[in-house]
Amino acid sequence: MTIRQATIDDISELAKLFSDYRVFYGQDFDLEKSVNFLTQRLNKKDSVIFVALDTNFLGFTQLYPSFTSIGVQEIWILNDLFVNDKSRQKGVAQMLINHVLQFSKDTGRRKVILSTAYSNDKAQQLYEKLGFTKTEFYNYEKLTL
Repeated sequence: MTIRQATIDDISELAKLFSDYRVFYGQDFDLEKSVNFLTQRLNKKDSVIFVALDTNFLGFTQLYPSFTSIGVQEIWILNDLFVNDKSRQKGVAQMLINHVLQFSKDTGRRKVILSTAYSNDKAQQLYEKLGFTKTEFYNYEKLTL
């Protein structure tokens, strides 16, 4: 298995994984929407996407650059992490996260932050196994459009 940064040449396979990821979180499978969104991210270079692959695409993670005002440093937000059904429980997610953590060090970022659904117990166990800690903050959101 290989972990590497995604390029625009990966858009077709990556968009399939991304659409499945969105379905996992209750959205409709929409390949066109996924292609458009990911193409924008890659062309604008406003996120970093890593893919895990062997002969097929197994999973991906997407990072967004951000800042910590309190720590007065740059950070990465690990916004998306997904492994296809056939590749789960084989270490793919762990390899992707370890790659992200090394990338964060290599790019001089202070930390990686992430959030996940309360019900996603397997992900929470993995994050804690890899040294992530739960914070004392609640996330709030409000739609504006």
